[in-house]
Amino acid sequence: MAARKRTRFVCSACGHDEQKWLGRCPACGNWNTLEETDAATAQSGSAPRRAASTTADALLLEKIRTQESLRIKTGLAEFDRVLGGGASLGSSTLIGGEPGIGKSTLLLQAAGATASTFTTLYVTGEEAAGQLKQRADRLGVRGEQLHILANANLSSVLRNLENVKPDIVIIDSVQTLYSEDAASTPGSPTQLRYCTFEIADWARNHSAVCFFVAHVTKDGSIAGPKVMEHMVDTVLLFEEAEGSTRILRATKNRFGATDEIGLFSMVQSGLREVSDPSALFLVRRDGPQPAGAVVAPVYEGTRILLVEIQALTVPAKGGVSRVFSDRIESARVSRVAAVLEKHAGLGLNDQDLYVNVAGGMRISEVGIDLPVALALYSAATGTPVHPHTAVTGELSLAGEIRPVVGLERRLRSVVDAGLTCLIGPDHLSAGERGSVAGHSALRAASGVVGALKAAFSSTAKTSDRESR
Repeated sequence: MAARKRTRFVCSACGHDEQKWLGRCPACGNWNTLEETDAATAQSGSAPRRAASTTADALLLEKIRTQESLRIKTGLAEFDRVLGGGASLGSSTLIGGEPGIGKSTLLLQAAGATASTFTTLYVTGEEAAGQLKQRADRLGVRGEQLHILANANLSSVLRNLENVKPDIVIIDSVQTLYSEDAASTPGSPTQLRYCTFEIADWARNHSAVCFFVAHVTKDGSIAGPKVMEHMVDTVLLFEEAEGSTRILRATKNRFGATDEIGLFSMVQSGLREVSDPSALFLVRRDGPQPAGAVVAPVYEGTRILLVEIQALTVPAKGGVSRVFSDRIESARVSRVAAVLEKHAGLGLNDQDLYVNVAGGMRISEVGIDLPVALALYSAATGTPVHPHTAVTGELSLAGEIRPVVGLERRLRSVVDAGLTCLIGPDHLSAGERGSVAGHSALRAASGVVGALKAAFSSTAKTSDRESR
């Protein structure tokens, strides 16, 4: 009598497996994602063959020698900025983004810029070699040591890695890779874990730099199991702002900070680095400042960008107020509106609130609180902020303006941009040196009411209680 074939059910979203089918995955909570898989297949795919044969001796922490990680410059300064100064040898990086946003273009341009110095292997599973060559010609890429492999089979990729011995490996895309040893369809959690481990392990052992291109789901997250992001050293997201602007940001980086961003502009000849970031987000006007528009200096990594916050208030439909804000967190906008209602007497509970950032920049830093408050007040009252004025500061629920990091640098950036006034806190944050007190361009305020008076002078409408 033949032995009964054992099966398991593996979640296609997160890779979790169960002995029986469930409607909802207990690990990630997605519905109808458990797929029937042979038990031997699931087991072989979850444990890469090389891990069992690896031997190593434990070392005392005090005896481990450390050295600054060596890096390869990609030839694109904005790319290097997000990576932390370049790609570290032996590292693996996962780059995600929507289709057509420019992930392949970014890596192909980087490969062309480094191919005269470093050997690069570009593995494509989505294009033929001729198609990639046509795109390289359009971008002006002439790589003397740039090798192209149009094959998604893992065995073929590993064989070419051993033959070429590249310094840089590009996999475009990781969802197309497959291995017969994993015995699953390309793009499945088993294949993604297995293939990612094999190539990242090769790069780590040979001190090479590896880049994986990954697709994203409808909600903007990288497709595939979350464990794939844990297997790499760096996770980058390539996002589209308004128009042709592209923003590269890191969500994980073992060799650098995660608050840096890279700015690019998509043109006919490929991606072009943005030399003046504030020109993308700061609206220059010859006439008066419209109501609801406020300029804010915001920190993005090690540099400061001047952005324009735009607000609009309209009567709510059906008496229920709603917040529409996709560039600034909606909960933050609601909290700022509540502070205005409590401490400045501005009623917004019957208004729909629309908040936007010019240029499509997504902002999460706390220094955006006061600019949002002044933009909402300006939009609700129809009173524009004084021209040539910028605003920064964190708002507490008590209506106080708390200090922000880098106030001196923000003040210098505002002055360098030709603006004459910065409304913000009157002192530096803890740990910062220097003083901004007495600077002619700084109009310090201790609370939101004081900031309203500084921004609108006699036109600021505050409640009688707050005026007193």
